Amino acid sequence: MSYPNLEKLIQIIEILRSENGCAWDREQTHSSLRHNMIEEAYEAVDAINSGDMNHLKEELGDVLLQVVLHSQIAKEEHSFDIEDVAKRLNDKLIHRHPHVFGNIHTEDTKVILENWEKLKLEEKPHRKSQMDGISKSQSALMSAQKISNKAVKVGFEWQNDEQLEKCILSEFEEFKNAKTYDEKEEEFGDILFAVVNLARRNQIDAEQALIRSNTKFIKRFRKMEEISEKPLTELSFDEWDKLWKKAKEIVYQE
Repeated sequence: MSYPNLEKLIQIIEILRSENGCAWDREQTHSSLRHNMIEEAYEAVDAINSGDMNHLKEELGDVLLQVVLHSQIAKEEHSFDIEDVAKRLNDKLIHRHPHVFGNIHTEDTKVILENWEKLKLEEKPHRKSQMDGISKSQSALMSAQKISNKAVKVGFEWQNDEQLEKCILSEFEEFKNAKTYDEKEEEFGDILFAVVNLARRNQIDAEQALIRSNTKFIKRFRKMEEISEKPLTELSFDEWDKLWKKAKEIVYQE
């Protein structure tokens, strides 16, 4: 099986980065493209959430562009190229799937995930702490959930939801009693971290849950703007409350 369009993409990026290519593309570095990598990944997630496969195809192309572009920059710096990236990924996938490419036979997802974690540790012997390997660039919410998952793997866990709920309430009390801005910021962070653990215990992706709530709020707020009989800035609290409930009901029925 050949992939002519993939090969053409690699050639196009190489041309764009050449002396006869595009000035903007030539100026880009790994550092200058950091924001693009994050932005394109989130836009791909938006496309997944929308269920629009045509949109997803486009956004995955934008993600692929980032991978190929970074690989071309690295090639010019004599570090690695796209072939090296693919080889590293191939080797990793084969190594971490011994139940497919090796002599282990299992269809148990739990066993597969346990093996995956063991094999990851073998690949990264330099990691000494359970907290090693957590990205410093991903969203704080995603980091919190990953930190929580890692702690739980070695037994650091609440015995039940009631204990966690008491912990969350105690964090709210500490926030209320905080005096300075720094204290309030620290205690608010503790509230968020505790709530993320509640999400994890209920198999909820905290990042996606918040994205969903953000989307829902935006939709309802736009509906309030649409149906309000006067400028929103002129509304009293009671009018805001009534308008919000009305918008919520309309959006729910749409």
